[in-house]
Amino acid sequence: MGEKTTIRPTNGKLGIMTPGMGAVATTFISGVLATRKGIGRPIGSLTQMGTIRLGKRTDNRTPMIKDFLPLADLNDIEFAGWDIFTDNAYESALHAGVLDKDLLTQIREELEAIRPMPAVFDHRFVKKIDGPNVKKGANWMELADQIRADIRRFKKEKNLDRVVMVWCASTETYMERKPVHETVAAFEEGLKKNDENITPAMVYAYAAIKERIPYANGAPNLSCDAPALVELAREMRVPIGGKDFKTGQTLMKTILAPGFKARLLGLNGWFSTNILGNRDGEVLDDPESFKTKEVSKLSVLDTILQPKINEELYGNLYHKVRINYYPPRGDNKEGWDNIDIFGWLGYPMQIKVDFLCRDSILAAPIVLDLALFMDFAQRAGMSGIQEWLSFYFKSPQTADGLYPEHDLFIQLMKLKNNLRHLMGEDLITHLGQEYYA
Repeated sequence: MGEKTTIRPTNGKLGIMTPGMGAVATTFISGVLATRKGIGRPIGSLTQMGTIRLGKRTDNRTPMIKDFLPLADLNDIEFAGWDIFTDNAYESALHAGVLDKDLLTQIREELEAIRPMPAVFDHRFVKKIDGPNVKKGANWMELADQIRADIRRFKKEKNLDRVVMVWCASTETYMERKPVHETVAAFEEGLKKNDENITPAMVYAYAAIKERIPYANGAPNLSCDAPALVELAREMRVPIGGKDFKTGQTLMKTILAPGFKARLLGLNGWFSTNILGNRDGEVLDDPESFKTKEVSKLSVLDTILQPKINEELYGNLYHKVRINYYPPRGDNKEGWDNIDIFGWLGYPMQIKVDFLCRDSILAAPIVLDLALFMDFAQRAGMSGIQEWLSFYFKSPQTADGLYPEHDLFIQLMKLKNNLRHLMGEDLITHLGQEYYA
């Protein structure tokens, strides 16, 4: 065994703040409240239902992760968020239509007490929606200061020991790195001058980092992966990570593609289309917001399959992604994939996947796990990019020049080995030779 990292205990309560209090955030909050009352189970959450093997297989040591790690208890969590609409969490959850009204009625009082603070919002970056609950300020820096004031007020009112922030708002328009994103000095000057290349998501990330609270980006837009904010996170000793929650269709790709690669099955084409009718679908109906999501979705296969190394099998892969706004479906997204593969002697085969998923149901446990793991990371003295949490993201954030690992199974091994390392346990290599010596 190695040396255990010193980890600050979970004294007091943890606050979880979400920019965006729509379908994903209210499904997450409702799920935690329902679990507390014993009227639901946190299915899909690694921190609540997952186990971790320690030592040899013959040792029979497989504790629950929540018993192995000093994580915040669900009973010690408080919630707050920002949104452009004034609906409280109960009203927003009803509007989202993800959870049954009977369930929401049982936690109505707690949900109604969670009211969104006015959001930092700019219609230029999310063109398909607008709302009245928006902050006003002379420039981005003034708006960042208002968010910081919100964080401090929430912490004081709820007597919190710690706070984390998880972005659950809409996808912003596509943006590439510009000079204003490169250094902290340039970025802060851009905040004061209302630079057009700074977006609300970046303002939230900046405010969180300046308040020394961990930040995770659940959308694909440029945010805490801007070099200036990576630099600031290291300087302030704050964990950050992103981006874009890995939920439906992309989750299936990171399960299937490693299998094709492991068995050396070739791929000619992978066509993916989605229909969904929630607010996310409406936002993505705008081509500029869709491009942000498209880049995130397209990056997965290329990194897993490594066509430059495996040119004969994957060098001519045609990969297409489509998202279609279809209001009747609501949050119940349908992801349909046609996969053209080939095997022995080049003979063609096909696979069809029709995933009728519930986007927010898949995203909610990710929000919980990221919040608890980010808080754990900070108490363990970790800061900057938390690549070990790639398991949860479509476009995992990495150091500049380092390609991300997209294989779901490698990501899970990376995550669990990081936990073993921090807790002073031996890493597991799966060699297995020790049983046959």
